[in-house]
Amino acid sequence: MMSDMLASGSPTATHSNRAGLNSPARVLFASLVGTTIEFFDFYVYATAAVLVFPTLFFPNSDPTTALLASFATFSIAFFARPLGAIVFGHYGDRIGRKTTLVAALLTMGVSTVIIGLLPSYETIGVLAPLLLALCRFGQGFGLGGEWGGAVLLATENAPPGKRSWYGMFPQLGAPVGLFLSSGVFWLLLHVMSQESLLAWGWRIPFVASIVLIAVGLWVRLSITETPAFQKAIEKQERVEVPVVELFRNHKRSLVLGTFVALATFVLFYIGSAYLLSYNVKVLKLPFVEALEIQLLGSVLFGLFIPLAGKLAERFGRREVLILTTVLIGAFSFVLPGLMTSGESGIFVFVILAMALMGMTYGLIGTALAAPFPTKVRYTGSSITFNFAGIFGASLAPYIATWLQANYGMTYVGYYLGISAVITLACILLSGKEEV
Repeated sequence: MMSDMLASGSPTATHSNRAGLNSPARVLFASLVGTTIEFFDFYVYATAAVLVFPTLFFPNSDPTTALLASFATFSIAFFARPLGAIVFGHYGDRIGRKTTLVAALLTMGVSTVIIGLLPSYETIGVLAPLLLALCRFGQGFGLGGEWGGAVLLATENAPPGKRSWYGMFPQLGAPVGLFLSSGVFWLLLHVMSQESLLAWGWRIPFVASIVLIAVGLWVRLSITETPAFQKAIEKQERVEVPVVELFRNHKRSLVLGTFVALATFVLFYIGSAYLLSYNVKVLKLPFVEALEIQLLGSVLFGLFIPLAGKLAERFGRREVLILTTVLIGAFSFVLPGLMTSGESGIFVFVILAMALMGMTYGLIGTALAAPFPTKVRYTGSSITFNFAGIFGASLAPYIATWLQANYGMTYVGYYLGISAVITLACILLSGKEEV
């Protein structure tokens, strides 16, 4: 089925696309709109995992156990993402970036819409959480193929000296998607009661994402293949099985890249999914207020991503990543005090966490793609990003919730601090051409 979907991306078809050149605005918009849609779908689930799913899909557990079970289904997507990276990366490096990105977007989008149509535990029993987990797997599988291709779409079209700036645009999809997903739930809570939200309103963001998917497909289908991949075709540089080539000759870059992104993921999911659950379940803030805090965080996150791109062009990507990682490590020491100081502390936490997040996330895409040659770049950048997702993000809300409940907030700070130390060591072990 995948082969049929991607048949239109054959070398001949790709070569014929050369007549139409991608304008910078079209390239950057196509890379941004795709990741925005993918991350909107992804974060809608994360928000619902805190606000809705514990009640509807795990109703026979106590509140903490239900939340942990909901976070467990949340983590499934991160384990699916490397599989998506391998499958979509194979076609992206063999057939082309453009058509593979369309297939990834469809996989993610269909999974999201189906979640919005699922019956609850009350209707079909244990089958409900099993179907939820299966759809979450589909979301992760699609996103595993989306991110790397979007980054390459931007960076492989970048003029000399502008790779960090172009590579920043697909990264903006994360804060925009977070803002839109939080904003939708915030809006729903203003036009309906909490009971209505639990009964049927939560389905609206999932089903409505079909409109965003249509926009994304229209934009993606309007672009041509990247110049770097066209050259790889002309020089016959493509390999039969990119993942085999990757693990045979690029193991060092895979390992270092995975842990270069570790602190980025831990920081983000402590500052988003875990923070949302902490505000609602521990601090007992109203849903609306908790979502407003997340909206603030997404805006700050988005503002600091372009700043990171500009600073990287002036001072160097590696240097900015080193400084930001050191600051994340320092931030881990103040995290416990901020999180236990009431609402004022939470606001300071969000400001600092999301500013640092923008600085590291804005550069991580270009950094992870840098060490790989064109022939395995889609697969290599996707796998490192998604391996980092397993180690740094998949269980971050679960681990932070468990640590806080059993040992206190200080240990959540230790968790982030250790992640920063590991990331810093891997950046320092990487050469300038590798980050």
